[in-house]
Amino acid sequence: MVRAGTPRYMVIEEHLRKLIGAGQPGDPLPSDSELCERFSVSRMTARQAVMRLVNEGAIYRVPGSGSFIADRHIHRGMNRLLSFTEDMRARGRVVSSRVLSAGLREGAPDELRALHLAPGDRVVAVTRVRLADGVPLALERAVLPPSMAPILEADLATTSLHELSRELGREPTKALGSLTAVTASPLDAELLEVKVGGGLLVERRTILDQQGAPMEYTETSYVGDRYLFDVVLERG
Repeated sequence: MVRAGTPRYMVIEEHLRKLIGAGQPGDPLPSDSELCERFSVSRMTARQAVMRLVNEGAIYRVPGSGSFIADRHIHRGMNRLLSFTEDMRARGRVVSSRVLSAGLREGAPDELRALHLAPGDRVVAVTRVRLADGVPLALERAVLPPSMAPILEADLATTSLHELSRELGREPTKALGSLTAVTASPLDAELLEVKVGGGLLVERRTILDQQGAPMEYTETSYVGDRYLFDVVLERG
């Protein structure tokens, strides 16, 4: 639902997302002029909404022909820090999680280094399968400092870790990470409903809060043929 005061380009964007969700790849979308007339906005405002979806990879434009629904892959830009929940909700997808484990345990050496903890310290560890519209997209293994143990009292099947972190006064502000390709193990294949040996994209990232302190270290394995990372490079 669109809230009062929402910028007009976001109203148009939400309308287009609904059309995308109900359509098929290659289906045409309303032209800029049609959007201008329907929402009583300038061509610049309509174009802003369209180009946000173009940059996201949700639609593509053909000069002289208009805008069309892109393929069903989930596209994510590498230049924005978004949680899985925020990303999927912005696309109009129904987000859910299957919690495999959640609790306190002794941290592994790489986890302790990433979170700036001392040897032998405990960590909050949460492992979940992340789904969009009921389809498994990723296997997420998140590790947080012990001070964030209150999140374990929440419903981790329906709640974003970032939302819970904000409630504790930790605002996800910056992420440092890497992306590698691996093949799915038998366990990965079972959890993500893919073939053993199928391609996975593994993102490892450390998230820093508003004070620059590490607040989350996460390894997320994405299904390669369902999720794509988009990179924009500019010559400086």
